[in-house]
Amino acid sequence: MTTTDMSINDRTAAGSDEFRRAMAEFASGVTVVTGLDEQGPVGFVCQSFASVSLAPPLVMFCAGHTSRSWPRIRAAGRFCVNVLSERQRGLCESFGSRNGRKFEEAEWERSEWDTPALAGVLMRVHADIVQVVTAGDHDVVVGRVLATERVCDTSPMIFFRGGFSLPASVTTSAPPAQ
Repeated sequence: MTTTDMSINDRTAAGSDEFRRAMAEFASGVTVVTGLDEQGPVGFVCQSFASVSLAPPLVMFCAGHTSRSWPRIRAAGRFCVNVLSERQRGLCESFGSRNGRKFEEAEWERSEWDTPALAGVLMRVHADIVQVVTAGDHDVVVGRVLATERVCDTSPMIFFRGGFSLPASVTTSAPPAQ
């Protein structure tokens, strides 16, 4: 029997610690997803962001069910994905903390799409929420892109093996010969 022939019930699922260690091997960009409601601006750090479709233009991100920011963004119905640059570690730490001062310490402005737009990011994607799918302990959020903005030309913030940026051995070594 091949893996594709097995039902999901026939397999043993990886434990959460094992899965977390395995996923640390996948380098990802770092974003801050922001929204605006009657209480003001809200946002959280998110590594699970990707494009979904070109026609129509769609993006997705995942938000944890324990997030205090996500329910407010969901209720607002619109969000901005701010793609962080390598120089924005402090901003990342602030938005990644439950106790961070977030917008009190961040330079931002209200965009024409009525979303908080962070300063100094690589780019922004403004979108309306069109679908939310529950997947385990997260929601998969699909947004219809209203606009994109390229803000600055610098290197992205990368998260890899539990730290920010790639180790020199990864960035300077040639790929193995095949």
